[in-house]
Amino acid sequence: MKQPVIQTSGLCIGYPGKGKKRNVVHEDMHLALFPAQVTCLLGMNGTGKSTLLRTLCGLQPPLAGKILLNDKPLHTYSQLQLSLAIGVTLTEKTNAGGITVYELVSLGRHPYTGFFGRLKKRDRQVIEHSLQAVGIAHKAHRYVSELSDGERQKAMIAKTLAQECPVIILDEPTAFLDVAGRIETLILLRKLAGEQHKAILLSTHDIDQAIRMSDCLWLLQKDKPMQSGTPEDLMLNHTFESFFGKNNMAFDSFSGQLHVKTPRTPIGLDGHPFTSHWVENALIRNGWQPSPDIRLPHIHCIHPHQMLLSLPGGRQKTTASVKELLDVMRENLLSGDDTVRCGE
Repeated sequence: MKQPVIQTSGLCIGYPGKGKKRNVVHEDMHLALFPAQVTCLLGMNGTGKSTLLRTLCGLQPPLAGKILLNDKPLHTYSQLQLSLAIGVTLTEKTNAGGITVYELVSLGRHPYTGFFGRLKKRDRQVIEHSLQAVGIAHKAHRYVSELSDGERQKAMIAKTLAQECPVIILDEPTAFLDVAGRIETLILLRKLAGEQHKAILLSTHDIDQAIRMSDCLWLLQKDKPMQSGTPEDLMLNHTFESFFGKNNMAFDSFSGQLHVKTPRTPIGLDGHPFTSHWVENALIRNGWQPSPDIRLPHIHCIHPHQMLLSLPGGRQKTTASVKELLDVMRENLLSGDDTVRCGE
């Protein structure tokens, strides 16, 4: 079994108040962060994700409990020792607009270069490798102020990589990236975790990619214990449904996506897997609930350009597109109470 690089017991996070009062965000947290793994922290705004990350990397003290970094209490580390052990990228935008990308990334080498900050051959190699790893080597000599938000975030990640720390903690590193950039970043982090044996912890709101790309998920809710585990185990245990299922939102364990709760009319669906998947997507969006019940009006997907709709009374309609299928369903199934009678 791998030994956790960061481990907590009875951890209480929050902020000190006036006098002896404490503003507790979460308490009695027992966590473990392992090398060669990507762990994603999920939670709604205001649940304490940033507070937890700042506490784990030593930027603010815990209210109670223990944090061990490589079996040594976190509070016993000096600032230099922490900077050699944990690389951190927070959500705050950098104001280093007057320096180049290369100069920004080189700040990650400060724990190694000392007071004068003179870069040696080894330092320059690490900086160049970090720039290449995040895909902005071609912007090395551009000013940070000239970068887009996404490029600036990549530069900050490159700075963290340049520290060569065994632990990397990132607070919403994909917040300013487009879809392709988010996926690229998570692929990069997975590669770094595996090849360089790094323990990587990041917070994110990208549920879909977190489920698909992380080795472990930490689910944080207000006034409830944190739940953790592999994405698949959490899915199979229906943990996500209780975690996200609130107010007018619901979590679909089959698709791994959140959707708005709306009354839905059941309808049968089967056939060609690829076609059925995207037909199901359209049905759910338009207020239908796919079902295996053979008594219901039924859609049999033959291939992407042929879908057979079986209607009450033995009638059948063949459609050549999803749009045509939806139009036929509206015309034949929403004009009366056929669907109700069919399900009786």
